[in-house]
Amino acid sequence: MIPFASQRALGQDLATHLLNEYDNDYMEVADVRGAVADDLHGAFAEWEAQAHALTKCENYLYSLSINPDQRQGRLSREQYFDYIDRAEDKLGLTDQPRAVVFHIKEGREHAHVVWSRIDLAKEKAVQMSFDRDKLMMVTRLFAKEHGLELPKGYEKGRGEKGRQLSLYEMHQKRTTGLSKAQHQEQVTDAWRRSDSAKAFVQALADKGYILATGNRPYVLVDLYGGMNALPKMINDKTVRTKDIRAFLERDYPPDSLPHVDEAREMAARHRQAMEEHAKAEQRADKMGQLKKMQESRRKKIEAEQAALKRNKHTARDELTARQKGERKSLRAAYVVQVKQIKQKRHQNRPTGLAAFLGRMSGVALVTEKIHKYQDRKRLEVYWEKLSELKERQEQERRELQHQQKLLALDLERKMRGLAQVEQREVRAFEESMLKEVRIQARGGRNQMPSLGLELTPRGRPAAPHKAMNRYTSKMAKERYAEKTFKPKDRPVDLSGDFAQASGSEEGDRTGTGDSGALKPKSQTRLRRARRGRGRNPDLDHGR
Repeated sequence: MIPFASQRALGQDLATHLLNEYDNDYMEVADVRGAVADDLHGAFAEWEAQAHALTKCENYLYSLSINPDQRQGRLSREQYFDYIDRAEDKLGLTDQPRAVVFHIKEGREHAHVVWSRIDLAKEKAVQMSFDRDKLMMVTRLFAKEHGLELPKGYEKGRGEKGRQLSLYEMHQKRTTGLSKAQHQEQVTDAWRRSDSAKAFVQALADKGYILATGNRPYVLVDLYGGMNALPKMINDKTVRTKDIRAFLERDYPPDSLPHVDEAREMAARHRQAMEEHAKAEQRADKMGQLKKMQESRRKKIEAEQAALKRNKHTARDELTARQKGERKSLRAAYVVQVKQIKQKRHQNRPTGLAAFLGRMSGVALVTEKIHKYQDRKRLEVYWEKLSELKERQEQERRELQHQQKLLALDLERKMRGLAQVEQREVRAFEESMLKEVRIQARGGRNQMPSLGLELTPRGRPAAPHKAMNRYTSKMAKERYAEKTFKPKDRPVDLSGDFAQASGSEEGDRTGTGDSGALKPKSQTRLRRARRGRGRNPDLDHGR
């Protein structure tokens, strides 16, 4: 089992990545804790809002990937959650909001756990000190109790020696289908089999690489536009950068090589011709399958939206009917009360001599005024109760509208999150299609297809190959003219260089072996060459 963890931000991008079903055979959101929303986009948005409102923490999430060794059998869900709880306790993230997602990719099951680092009670982020060592301790103890074997180095507490791929290397692997190690194997093989600079550069071209220059004097550009420094691609510790430069500098000085931008342009034209037809043929069917899968998933949320729209009118009608019934009941109770009082007064009214005496003495007039006062007070109480009832009913209507609005906004947010996931899946589909086409172009081999270039010892194409000639572009012509001729200067006499290039190799080399070490140039010429190299800080990494 190998855990990978990091503190990070950009929760919406992480949610989109975790919900990508195209790159995974199986995806399951197993647990969302500590959030009102039950989906990843909503939960991560809540945690981001908490981080910005309560703290100045930028990397408010802690993401852990759990990758068990499939050769030892799959872990059960209980084992996964046992490991998660152990890691949570060791890292100090107990009871923190979290989300757990399970993936199966190419038959490999693994889990992703994302915690919010924001402690709401203390209004600060949980400090993640020595988290790598803590995870290693958890992993060793978990493996011991469950009878699992760990990768080499975990027993000693040093962790796995192999490093993770960089984002650039992962992108190269996704788009080309070849890992950096496979690229290194090809270049190293070409280096070991070549006894001269010309043979080495031609072997690189046969394997699909262009020797170019940029911020560094010798850079390899592959058929797919990927760039790597040549010394880093030769997997031989005995070979130094200075050995490579000495081996190539005489026949292929950096000034004679195409720039990385020109090399990319050359490779792009050749690549486009290879991929255009195959990609068009395969795209239609597989894109249809992807759209079908996305449509079936989208229909679930659309069905919820339709149901919400239907229930919206039904709930309003039911509330209106109930409120009318309450008002009607209040009015009916008041009418019944008035009728009962009138009936009681009528039964208790004085008759005969008592009625005559009451009128004569004024008691009847006082009694009538008292009854009118009581009726007025009773009516005021009725109007007060009716007003309170209407106010309460209006509040109920507002609450219902607010609740329905929140549900609609929640579904809209889920639709936006689903749209982001679909865009990510389409990008993954495009990358996989490109990868398949490029693998087919290689004939299923772990080797780059040949660029079809025949290079002279000065590093320039020997034949005017239209698709690959670096001098066809205007930029290349201007650059070549600028480097070859300076204003108000005479053309440089290159006869000596051509004579030197056409000379026998035996006279230029000393000793034998694969390195083919050249006779060193004078220190003055080397210093001039170094001063003449242009440096462009805006170029990409590896140029």
